[in-house]
Amino acid sequence: MSTPLADLSAAGVSIWLDDLSRQRIESGNLRELIEQKHVVGVTSNPTIFASALSDADHYAEQLDDLARRGASVDDAVREITTDDVRRACDVFRGVFSETDAVDGRVSLEVDPRSAHDTEKTVGEALDLWKTVDRPNLMIKIPATPEGLPAITRVLAEGVSVNVTLIFSVDRYRAVMDAYLAGMEQARANGHDLSVMASVASFFVSRVDSEVDKRLDAIGTDAALALRGTAAVANARLAYQAWLEAFSTERWATLKGAGAKAQRPLWASTGVKNKAYPDTLYVTELAAPDTVNTMPEATLDAFADHGDLHGDAVTGTADAAGEVFAALAGVGIDVDDVYQVLEDEGVDKFEKSWQELLETVSEQLTRRSPEQS
Repeated sequence: MSTPLADLSAAGVSIWLDDLSRQRIESGNLRELIEQKHVVGVTSNPTIFASALSDADHYAEQLDDLARRGASVDDAVREITTDDVRRACDVFRGVFSETDAVDGRVSLEVDPRSAHDTEKTVGEALDLWKTVDRPNLMIKIPATPEGLPAITRVLAEGVSVNVTLIFSVDRYRAVMDAYLAGMEQARANGHDLSVMASVASFFVSRVDSEVDKRLDAIGTDAALALRGTAAVANARLAYQAWLEAFSTERWATLKGAGAKAQRPLWASTGVKNKAYPDTLYVTELAAPDTVNTMPEATLDAFADHGDLHGDAVTGTADAAGEVFAALAGVGIDVDDVYQVLEDEGVDKFEKSWQELLETVSEQLTRRSPEQS
């Protein structure tokens, strides 16, 4: 039966859920989303885990055990999050097999406090890969300047990577170059490229939030008319850059060796401005060979009233470029927008990680033998 989500999947968009918790796994909700809503992957981040751990009931038994063992807070957080991700990987293992290792992926992010440290990022990524020990895991690495070489080095070790916190097309081009270099090194190191995969998480709604704020401050009719246009145009330019990067001889050589293209993933697709349609960043970014990772509210909204009008992205680069020319014309410094968003993104994840540490610390203290 045709449904909005079935149509989206048929259009070449892989539907991933931007959420993970033990409750979803144990209740069977995650499996239901696969069977009923065409969900073929999951992304997580420090904010998602902080939210999941705020409901300690589903983690009580493990927290009791960790407290009895005298585990440190960092070790406890690592054990809890990797257990959730490992179990989610097992839920998606069938999808992983059915899609020839393209989908069925679950993403786990490195400690955001390492976002500006290449060596720490590489070390933690490899440790997380070994700890979870599932072929359908993806390690999330932020696309900071320090993250770019880490992406290449981690891929070179045969590890699948989800590159996160991408805002600008220029940075995205650097990410794709890091991917190609990593896969070339992985091949040289004797890894099976056919079981590896990568996505590049291009953030969407946050671009509109930041640009719209600046357009409101400018306040002219020309500026106000551009509200809600930047994010979609930005992503459409990114897709054009992707088409170009994966039509080269360099890529053809890797493809011939069994490699899969690093797909663009639209992240931050929950609409933050209620004046905009709640399915805006799904409908307007539907295109073949993309991933859209949605918070559950967006997934449900599209399931209820999503409306596709074909490939909304291919061939739109010129029009998207005109949007950015207009933004520059009214005084928007897009390079500053990107830098602010990257800095804020890292900072938000660091704060969420600290919140997660504090939540677990409180739970361990409450459960420690000394308190009984």
